[in-house]
Amino acid sequence: MTPPLTWLYVPGDRPDTVAKALRTGADVVVVDLEDAVAPDRKEYARDATAELLSDPQPVSVHVRVNALDGPLAADDLRALAHRAGVAGLRLPKVTSPEQILRVARCTPHPLYALLESALGIEHAFAIAGAHPAVHGIALGEADLRADLGVRDDAGLDWPRSRVIVAARAAGLPPPPQSVYPDTRDLAGLAASCAHGRALGFLGRAAVHPRQLPVIERAYLPTEEELARAETIVKAAAAHEGAQALRDGTFIDAAVVTAAHRTLSLAARRG
Repeated sequence: MTPPLTWLYVPGDRPDTVAKALRTGADVVVVDLEDAVAPDRKEYARDATAELLSDPQPVSVHVRVNALDGPLAADDLRALAHRAGVAGLRLPKVTSPEQILRVARCTPHPLYALLESALGIEHAFAIAGAHPAVHGIALGEADLRADLGVRDDAGLDWPRSRVIVAARAAGLPPPPQSVYPDTRDLAGLAASCAHGRALGFLGRAAVHPRQLPVIERAYLPTEEELARAETIVKAAAAHEGAQALRDGTFIDAAVVTAAHRTLSLAARRG
């Protein structure tokens, strides 16, 4: 299965915007009941989202519920528990595996943990492996910046790498990057995506449809990378075991696996 590269957040109290988001081409639409919704709109957002997702949707739809240690999450989980249109639940501000276990007992949906604090980062591997229902972890960088007092973007590279390693160690897919908040700075978004890809992220969350093609281009293999992957796969098919290519490059099973991953992503070009 081709992994998702684009995750588009939309406010849960605006069902018309959610309906439009389903047609943007995003791989996953994330309906937000948490930060994007004002306190006096929370109940409406929950009810509207539950009604909209009563039936299967044309694309994968996740719902970000309210904070697990707050008074609203339990009602969110009950309202969404048996909605056919919910492909996953995104759990904000997770800090411990025990939180995952409690949620897994009351919902049938795949879970995606968002780590948004120093404590969450410290427990990243335990959270990632807490329960088979966990299908992914990711960072919430806005809250993490505030918790760490980070001023420069480079200050987040260590927790970014920590979460990537934790996900892979737990057998989960590489995490997507957190959102890039300036929706008009597409050049900055592209540069940030290139840096995230170099760290090991796969795909990115977005807050505006105009960001989607930039993210997809950044994470799809280049023509040079594609040609390289095809050469490696052909060489591996012709001769088993480790070998050197004509240019002297050594390839082994790990290199071949990475080449197959590149070809899988390239299939998205259509």
